Amino acid sequence: MNRNLWLLALCQGLFLTNNVTFIAINGLVGLALAPYGWMATLPVMGYVVGGALSTPLVAKTQSRFGRRGSFQIGLAVAAASALLGAWAVAGQHFWVLVAATVIAGYYSANGQLYRFAAAELALPAFREKAVSLVLAGGLLGAIAGPNLAARTRNLLEVQFAGAYVVLAAVALVAMVLMAFIRFPDTAVPQGKAHGGRSLWTIVRQPVFAVACITAALGYGVMNLLMAATPLAMQQCGLGFDDAALVLEWHVIGMFAPGFFTGHLIKRFGTLPIMGLGVVLNLLCIAIALSGVELHQFVLALFLLGVGWNFLFTGSTTLSMEAYRPEEKDQAQAAINFAVFAVMAFSSLASGALVVTQGWTLLNLGSLPLVLLAGASLLWLGWRQRVTRGG
Repeated sequence: MNRNLWLLALCQGLFLTNNVTFIAINGLVGLALAPYGWMATLPVMGYVVGGALSTPLVAKTQSRFGRRGSFQIGLAVAAASALLGAWAVAGQHFWVLVAATVIAGYYSANGQLYRFAAAELALPAFREKAVSLVLAGGLLGAIAGPNLAARTRNLLEVQFAGAYVVLAAVALVAMVLMAFIRFPDTAVPQGKAHGGRSLWTIVRQPVFAVACITAALGYGVMNLLMAATPLAMQQCGLGFDDAALVLEWHVIGMFAPGFFTGHLIKRFGTLPIMGLGVVLNLLCIAIALSGVELHQFVLALFLLGVGWNFLFTGSTTLSMEAYRPEEKDQAQAAINFAVFAVMAFSSLASGALVVTQGWTLLNLGSLPLVLLAGASLLWLGWRQRVTRGG
């Protein structure tokens, strides 16, 4: 870990502070303001849709302004959109809140590239550890996000308006930290900017395809269950402080393994660790189906977080085998678009299912996605063994 990596890890932590706070409050604020109950998670979905729509633009700004310039633009958008969200909540404007979260999606699309930037700040032999350790910076978000949501919900006269104002301040702090990070010059020499393979050629590679599938499904399942948790707990008679505790342990599960996931991948290989992530997702669903007491929510969401970490760190590492330096912007944008597309669907489905069908059906509905991720890993492992045998 060098100074640049530590600073990027802090920025990752502040990015997750924003994300976790959004998850903790957007569904509840949406439920209070939405014309219909099934629209409760539209503000959560708006954040994801905004991220999906922003991925092509972010790829262009990354190419045009470099890592730091593009990241700073994303943080400026984060601050502005948070203030717009505060105004929307104060004025009880549901659709303005949705618009604010869509705009904030540009920040999310930038923040999703922090893990790829981490690999560029370390020697090639240590890129798995660099990715893993920067993701571990999300522990800051695990602690700060739920506590920020709980302690600022009554900061202003209108409940939760103060949380959005504080998020704007968090983005400004991240801008200061980002200013001190020195990213390596990864510009492609003149004449080679378009010398890489087409995106279709990159995507058709089995390694890249499986990396996309597992990243998208792993994130989709995690988002499906996490976004619905505050609403499900409210339906079960558990308070907001209980929901904040569950989200805190969930995000600890997401990012605490970052201190050793890179070592595990180095020792046991990428596919076995990703397979373990699938198993942990299945355990999460089994525990969630066993009951709705506080300890069951805590344990299920903690395992969901660890499973996500293994799948997401592994898919990031796996994808790096499939593209060249001059192809990184379009390749990384493709992965993030796949992630956001699945998350957009899961964000809408989580609110609609938990409000109309309940927590049990929501968990049962996530099973096919987990099994599909596991099947794709088995297929790639079989294909690699056949190739080596040949």
